[in-house]
Parts: sequence; C-alpha cells; structure tokens
Amino acid sequence: MSFFDSTPLGRVLSRVSSDLSIVDLDVPFAFVFSLGASLNAYSNLGVLAVVTWQVLFVSVPMIVLAIRLQRYYLASAKELMRINGTTKSALANHLGESIAGAITIRAFEEEDRFFAKNLDLVDKNASPYFYNFASTEWLIQRLEIMSAAVLSFSAFVMALLPQGTFSPGFVGMALSYGLSLNMSFVFSIQNQCNLANQIISVERVNQYMDIQSEAAEVVEENRPSPDWPQDGNVELRDLKIRYREDAPLVLHGITCRFEAGNKIGIVGRTGSGKTTLIGALFRLVEPAEGKIIIDSVDISTIGLHDLRSRLGIIPQDPTLFQGTIRYNLDPLGQFSDQQIWEVLHKCQLLEAVQDKEQGLDSHVVEDGSNWSMGQRQLFCLGRALLRRCRILVLDEATASIDNATDALLQKTIRTEFKHCTVITVAHRIPTVMDCDMVLAMSDGKLVEFDKPTKLMETEGSLFRKLVEEYRSHTSNTDI
Repeated sequence: MSFFDSTPLGRVLSRVSSDLSIVDLDVPFAFVFSLGASLNAYSNLGVLAVVTWQVLFVSVPMIVLAIRLQRYYLASAKELMRINGTTKSALANHLGESIAGAITIRAFEEEDRFFAKNLDLVDKNASPYFYNFASTEWLIQRLEIMSAAVLSFSAFVMALLPQGTFSPGFVGMALSYGLSLNMSFVFSIQNQCNLANQIISVERVNQYMDIQSEAAEVVEENRPSPDWPQDGNVELRDLKIRYREDAPLVLHGITCRFEAGNKIGIVGRTGSGKTTLIGALFRLVEPAEGKIIIDSVDISTIGLHDLRSRLGIIPQDPTLFQGTIRYNLDPLGQFSDQQIWEVLHKCQLLEAVQDKEQGLDSHVVEDGSNWSMGQRQLFCLGRALLRRCRILVLDEATASIDNATDALLQKTIRTEFKHCTVITVAHRIPTVMDCDMVLAMSDGKLVEFDKPTKLMETEGSLFRKLVEEYRSHTSNTDI
C-alpha cells in the first residue's frame, strides 16, 4: 500500500499501457532493424577492406567520428524520452480524474477549464517528443554531411592523382562501395538511436520489477488460534509510524489500551494521524517502533491474511467490486443465501435487493456506481455483519452519507456489535458522544484518552474545543 500511497495513478497507467506496448511491439522490431542495418554496414566495410584495404584510412576515422556524434546525441535524446514519459503520467492522471469526476465537472460548469488544462498537458507531453525528433534530424543531417564530405573528398583526391594510378573500373567500384558504406552506416546509426530511445520504456517498466512486497500472508510457525481474537483487547505500546525510512515520524509514541467490548472514538483535526493509526492496525504501514497487541498477540509476528481476515472495517469510501451482490457481500463463498438475506434485512437493504429481478445475482458495475452512496455504505456494513469480527473499525464511515443513513448505521452497529470492540474514527462529533472512551490526537500524538463526559467537563481539553467548534459550525450552517 505504501507504493500506491506515494505513486500517482497516472504514472502506473503510463507504464502498463504505452511503455508496456512499446516493450512488447516496438522494441523487437527496432532491435531486428538495428541488428540488420549494423550487419549490413559492417559487411560493406569488410568487403571494401578486402578489395581495397586503403579505404580503412578513411572509414575508421569516419566511424569514430560517427560514434562520437551518436553518443553526444544520445545523452540528450534519452533524457528527452524520460521527460516525455514523466509528462505522459500527468496527462493520464488528469484524464482519468476528469472522466471519474465528469458529473461534478458538468454540475459546476467547469468543462472549459478542464479542457484547457488537458490541452496544456498534451502540449507539455508533446514538446519533449518534438525535441527528440528534432535532435534525431540534427544527428542525421550531420552524419549525411560527414558522409558526403568524405565521399566527395575521396573522389576529388582520386581525380587529382596521376593518370593510370587507378583503373577506371576500380575507381567506379570504390566510389560505389564507398557510397553504399556511407548510406548503410547512416541507416545503421539511425536505427540504433531509435532503439536506444525505445529502451527507455524498458528502463521505466524495469523500475517496477523489484517493488518491495508486503509481509507474508501466512506465517506457518506463528499462526493465531482459529477463534482469535476471543475478547477484542487492543493495546498500543509506544507506537511510532513513518511512511518511509527517510521520512519524519507521523505517529509519535502512542500508548493506550482499548478494553474488550468498549466503543472507542478517535477524534482530531485533519492531519492529526487518525487514519494512520487505523492503517497501522491493519499493517498497511509497519511500525517504526513499538507494538500493537491484540489479545496477547503481537500483530507484527503473524501473517497479514490471519490479521486482516479477523478484523472488520467499514471504510469512508465504500468500495463495491464488479460482479454480483452475493460476491460483494461474500467474496469467498463462506455463507449461505439465508445468512446473506438476514444480513440484508438488518441493513435495510432487503427490499432494494428483492426489487431486482435476479436478487442476489443482480449485477454490480465497477465501483458500484449503479447503487447510491448510502446503499454502498450499507453493503459494507453487511460484509462486517456476515463475518462477525470481534473488532470493528469505522474509518469516518458516516462522512459521505446523509443523516438518516447515518442514524440507521449507528443503530445497527450498537445492536449487532454490542459485545465487540468498535473503533470509530469520527468525522461528525455526535458520532462519538455515546462512546465509552474517546482518544483525542494532535500532530501524531495522544493528547487525551478518557470518557467523553469527563473530557467535556475538563476546561481547555481538545475534545471540548472540537465539540464547541462543531456546534458553532452547525449553528452557522442552520442560519
């Protein structure tokens, strides 16, 4: 996940589309043409060297000069191709975002601005390619001038030599072979430069060949028991998180304990580290120092599948996959249809699914766009209800839904997960007011961890300030 957090989507798309296409289709042809042209050029040189070895006095300096020109050209041409690939990533990223947000763009009548931005990115992407093409013409022009100069000088010298030095047939043969040699060398260098430019795509794809993988899915010698976690105790011991080795700490030594069955609310301003703490719980980011212990098991010692399959989560952005309703609720086929229908009834989705002709086999398009945002959030709740995890995480699950769906979600969670440990990252402050404990964070540090009623009574507490700010903002909005 750290790779996708630090890599723009357009950069990945450009490598798996245009760069991979060049590697598969263009590079083999360019390699064959370059190899054939080079063999032809050096074969001509070999024939000339056998017939008239004196031609080496002219050919060898010409080859050395051509190679020096080629190296001078490649130093710039390769960088231009790299810049072309980089600007292509920005173009692909902008295009993908524009397509995904087309409805919003039209709603705010911003089509002209996005269209102008797209044209600007197209120009920026085309400029390095144009300069690369111009530099190739620069090289070819100088190679042809050099070849013409050498050939003309050779013919002029032959004309100045005393009559009878060379036979007429020999002179014609030497000139024809010399012309053929010059043309073949120019063509050979042109194909070699074309291949060198396309090899940049191989270089770009190769950068993604050795990406560091996540930890093992299963650690056979240290697997938790099948019913783990039995209680749902979560303990953080001096937890420190950084996203990269050379990056500063995001979480600064958090130490606290979530008792089994408690409802924990995590609050804080934007950038305080709430989502990072949840990511550490699922080991999306590995701890730099410290531990997370769930029911006496250090989660860093077990496999990722054993950990993540035992935790439930309802994310802020509800995710549905292309397929059927049954597949989205039970992708591994572990539950019966009756259990799925019961969960749909608890999520208030029973009527919506029954209205579909195919029921549980009804189609879900990519990202679930044929369902409303609230319904997608309820489907995520259904997944959690099916699995009956002892620990449930709500990562700002109510941030993008209406108040009615929010109330339904909270009621279902209180009823169905009353014996589970529920960790809620709060976007709306009222969401955590009925929690057993509230953890307030600021700049990656634990500021407060106590009951919400006690924190509200404490003068100057961060939680109290957040509640007052929320109430002030709500009252201004109502006005």
